[in-house]
Amino acid sequence: MMTMESVKVRSPRRSSSGSKYRRMEPELEEEMDEAEWSRRAAAGSLGRRRAGRYVFTCALFASLNAILLGYDVGVMSGAIIYIQKDLHITEFQQEILVGCLSVISLLGSLSGGRTSDAIGRKWTMGLGAIIFQAGAAIMTFAPSFTVLMIGRLLAGVGIGFGAMISAVYIAEISPAAARGTLTSLPEICINFGILLGYVSNYAFSGLSEHISWRVMLGVGILPSVFIGVALFVIPESPRWLMMEKRVPEARAVLLQISASEAEVEERLAEIEEAANIMKSVKSEDKAVWRELLNPSPAVRRMLYAGCGIQLFQQITGIDATVYYSPTIFRDAGIKSDQELLAATVAVGFTKTIFILVAIFLIDKVGRKPLLYVSTIGMTVCLFVLGIALTLPKHAVGLISPSVGIDLAIFAVCGNVAFFSIGMGPICWVLSSEIFPIRLRAQASALGQVGGRVGSGLVSMSFLSMARAISVAGMFFVFAAISTVSVAFVYFCVPETKGKTLEQIEMMFEVGKESRGGEVELEDTQHLIQDGKKSDSLG
Repeated sequence: MMTMESVKVRSPRRSSSGSKYRRMEPELEEEMDEAEWSRRAAAGSLGRRRAGRYVFTCALFASLNAILLGYDVGVMSGAIIYIQKDLHITEFQQEILVGCLSVISLLGSLSGGRTSDAIGRKWTMGLGAIIFQAGAAIMTFAPSFTVLMIGRLLAGVGIGFGAMISAVYIAEISPAAARGTLTSLPEICINFGILLGYVSNYAFSGLSEHISWRVMLGVGILPSVFIGVALFVIPESPRWLMMEKRVPEARAVLLQISASEAEVEERLAEIEEAANIMKSVKSEDKAVWRELLNPSPAVRRMLYAGCGIQLFQQITGIDATVYYSPTIFRDAGIKSDQELLAATVAVGFTKTIFILVAIFLIDKVGRKPLLYVSTIGMTVCLFVLGIALTLPKHAVGLISPSVGIDLAIFAVCGNVAFFSIGMGPICWVLSSEIFPIRLRAQASALGQVGGRVGSGLVSMSFLSMARAISVAGMFFVFAAISTVSVAFVYFCVPETKGKTLEQIEMMFEVGKESRGGEVELEDTQHLIQDGKKSDSLG
């Protein structure tokens, strides 16, 4: 390994990229006065702040797709009341209308990957917004349940289309140091969208039964309009441009999102190196989906991590905890509708606050430590919730009913808090950053399959399963699944904090012969970095 003394003596150049930028000679460093160093440091700091603000703006605009998903979830919870009264739909039709979104959005996620490779990341987001607008418009003017379902299906496809590719886009424009924070923005936007849905329900609840739900659903078109405007502000992904061999355009984008020209050259070299690795592998002639279905050992580990985290995010019961919290609290012993509403508001407030906490911690603490805290905390809270729901039925006279109620509220709020600090936002981060450039869009879409299927199964089966084994029994099951998720994080999820997308890809590739988990992958990463230093110094 190179020593620090040898690094100071020699003057490396980045031969891998062919960049004209070199390290400064030691003699020149000594000749530069303090004022010159201060001027350069100030210029570099200004460039970093400018690039940081621009990248944040682009990531925020791309995250608007997630608001559509959140708004649809939130608004339907209230609109369904008026839809039932106006269109006279059955209980089964209500379940289908509410629960089909997760499954239908799969179609958008699966087709979104191939489309984004063909027309680009940002225009795929725009296409998703257009599809959603069409679906929302059909729902707004639907004269019957059949037409309403057609609109619902279109809206679901549009949501899946945009939400999947927005995470990929954000990961591809973000610097390594801030990628965790920026790719967590969609999770915040989902919760903000849910809040907007609740506000919309309240704001238009005073209208007639025939009009109120139509206005509630129609307001959902507004975020997609903002997405259309944003497409003329944000640039295309530089990594997609490099895949299309549009190097000057990629360089122009990187100049906007990087702190200096030297950083531009470095990032271009990393992207080009990843593209060259792609060309040299044996599977270069295979279609992407064929490679995903018959993966190499390295890609298989990526799929385990990316798809597994999406699946565990849902099957640990977060949808049941959030969507059916009134049922949970009623089972715990709360009778008053007003008290049920207050408890539910506490759950939503807790979830939003801890997502904001996670955003500040994800790039400082790292992905894996937060996942440990999240999965272990969720396991404990789910088990405690099962006990709290058992007490009113099996400990009558031994403890006060208020103890079971307070314990249930505490457990539900704790569960969503631990979810929001880890599994919620980090799921988006990992699924968008661990796959190589040639597979990133489709593999991220494949990860969405696990998440959406899990969400659909939980949301459409919770009530019927609860009738069979009790609400408490369901949460003991979720606690058992959450225990498995702790082991999954330990064995299958590497730490990606502070690494570029290309370094993450090489970490999986070089570590393909080791089976020991993250320790070997981290050691391999150090070897990669040392190798790069040796090449540049040679």
